[in-house]
Amino acid sequence: MTPSHLDGKRILAVDDETDILETIIDILDMARVDTATDYESASDKIQKGGYDLAILDIMGVDGLTLLEETTEKNIPAVMLTAHAVNPDALMASIRKGAISYLPKEKLDELDTLLDELLSAHDRGEPPWKLLFDKLGDYFDERFGPGWKEKHEAFWSDFSRTYQVGRGIQERLKHDPRLKGMGV
Repeated sequence: MTPSHLDGKRILAVDDETDILETIIDILDMARVDTATDYESASDKIQKGGYDLAILDIMGVDGLTLLEETTEKNIPAVMLTAHAVNPDALMASIRKGAISYLPKEKLDELDTLLDELLSAHDRGEPPWKLLFDKLGDYFDERFGPGWKEKHEAFWSDFSRTYQVGRGIQERLKHDPRLKGMGV
């Protein structure tokens, strides 16, 4: 059996629902998962660093602000949400540097999706392309026909630049391996 990209990873999971956190811990049993149930404790843990990945709920814990903090610390972040499954939250997640955006409805697939997303991220491949390949039909069904057309300029630019979208550019600015290289 091929080892998972999650094996031994240190992951911060942030959600105001303890049952969601317990589910994440159970699903990601191959990793070391720390949890936080509110913005303040999550922010404190992010500032201390040392995480390989953060899983952030958008609602209830100010997840988009936490996303900005993880981006500054060069911690890849995945947005996980039930109530903010909408095109605006998806686009905000992209702009602020998330590597993915997952609906809680897909929580049972979390280990597989994260393994594939981290594998793509580690190889320097665009995790967003993988996400849309995997969940594009879900988003189309959830958001309705023509949902991307309402923000055509954003999605046109995004589809051309999966790897160098604004969020990724923001993440690269904080990557210590690239500082001083003129990137």
